Amino acid sequence: MAVDGVSNVTSNTSTSSTKKSTLQYDQFLQLLIAQMKNQDPTDPMDASEQVAQLATFSQVEQTVQTNTKLDTLLASSSLTQASAYIGKYMTSADGSVAGTISSVKVYSDGIIATTSDGKSILVQAGITLADQAPASTTTTDSSS
Repeated sequence: MAVDGVSNVTSNTSTSSTKKSTLQYDQFLQLLIAQMKNQDPTDPMDASEQVAQLATFSQVEQTVQTNTKLDTLLASSSLTQASAYIGKYMTSADGSVAGTISSVKVYSDGIIATTSDGKSILVQAGITLADQAPASTTTTDSSS
């Protein structure tokens, strides 16, 4: 019965790291319970082994909770950073796209800024950010 539970949990694998951590945590718990239920009564598990497994179980639980809190903190930081881009003038790292940012989308692996004319800029190292568009540098000949 415990083995069926493990295979059912495995088939519901998600792409998010939090769900993967929880999946591993749940699998560990189910395997530990199955091991304790199915141990040989004439040769029970050594007490020191059991304590070591329970300590490992506790570490896994704390790691899952820490990862969940870190994910929440990173998402909050990304939202704060993203909101600061709206209304600013941004140039992409390669210089091919530039414009005033009208909206921002935050993804788990980065931020995409959209200019007022609908072009997208990946927020990454090398972008240029300014409060306003640079002044035009065209020169005119006024020596008539």
